Amino acid sequence: MLDTHAAADAAPAPLPAAPRVLEIRFTGSGSEYFRIWAVNLLLILVTLGLYLPFAKARRIRYFYANTLVDGQALGFHGDPWKMFRGFLLLVVLMGAYSGAGRFSPTAAVVAFLILCAVWPALWRASLQFRLGNTSWRGLRMRFEGSLKDAYLACAPLYLPLLAFIAWSRLMAPTVSGDAATDRAAMEAYGYTSLLAMGVICMMAPLSFALFKRYQHNGYRIAAQQARIDLGIGRVYLLALKVLGVSIVSALLAMLGMGLLAGVVMLVSGLQPDMKSAWTQAAFFGVGLVAYLLMFSIVMPFGAARMQDLAWNGTRSEALRFSSRLRFRDLFSLTAMNWLLTGLTLGLYRPFAAVATARLRLEAISIESAEDPADWVAAAFTGHADATGDIAGDFFGIDMGL
Repeated sequence: MLDTHAAADAAPAPLPAAPRVLEIRFTGSGSEYFRIWAVNLLLILVTLGLYLPFAKARRIRYFYANTLVDGQALGFHGDPWKMFRGFLLLVVLMGAYSGAGRFSPTAAVVAFLILCAVWPALWRASLQFRLGNTSWRGLRMRFEGSLKDAYLACAPLYLPLLAFIAWSRLMAPTVSGDAATDRAAMEAYGYTSLLAMGVICMMAPLSFALFKRYQHNGYRIAAQQARIDLGIGRVYLLALKVLGVSIVSALLAMLGMGLLAGVVMLVSGLQPDMKSAWTQAAFFGVGLVAYLLMFSIVMPFGAARMQDLAWNGTRSEALRFSSRLRFRDLFSLTAMNWLLTGLTLGLYRPFAAVATARLRLEAISIESAEDPADWVAAAFTGHADATGDIAGDFFGIDMGL
């Protein structure tokens, strides 16, 4: 007689279900966004900039509504009037800083230090507001990084920077009347300043790694808590690679300068009266080439490598992220965007924004060991303070994708 219990014990255990891939697609079009961009630009000009937070809310809603994760669009629920309140507060802060600079250099330094002191709190508020007002499948996302960790992430860059600013104010050389003494003081001051700036540059990758850790470790949706494995050594290695690409770009610019100098010498020999004009044109051309190389090569290289480095190390209990953003794809797209934007006198900019968003978003994929439909939304109503969200754009800072 067959032993059913023994047969059941001998049966192989069922294999775990294969991870489900949550595909990311971006469905926005340049022509659609162009209309939003044009209206936003017109209203910003008419209102002398006061429409900026409302324009930003419209832009975010459009890009979120066209970002589909597993076929479901993201949603943005931020109140533009609350963003407007934060915008006015930042205008007041920047106005006070500008006024302090006209009053005295010392007052300007004090105002700058105050802005530096509050920036980590504004950055945290920015992440809280953006994530707290972002939804997917009816689930509100959230950011739970602490205020203390925000300041700790900024400390490696902030402390030497603030020390350098204070030292510059206290130890600035004064004119003694003796030429040799004044020259020696200026040289010592210059060398010390270069050393301080070198220390700040050396600390920048460390601080950037801490920024990314703080940012990704604070992401939450339902019961999922993100964690990032981002070694500081890998960020420093990436910084060295970016430096190498920058040096190559600079050499290319210098090569262009040499070629232009040869052309200038040839033309000026034929037309002596035009020597000054050709020289100015040559330097302008070299500067333009260097500028374009920086934005079309160096920045896309750093952005592509950093996106892959950050998202390939990010996961939660059930989610695993991966990114395959190739530098050559982002480089070719960036170069084309700059060319067409220049040829159209800026009118191609909304098309460029849509194309870049599509490339960067669709390079990311998500594997889920669970069905997101089974997740239960945490009781969360979102943060009401939008000051930090506007601060991110006001100071030109955008550390997220």
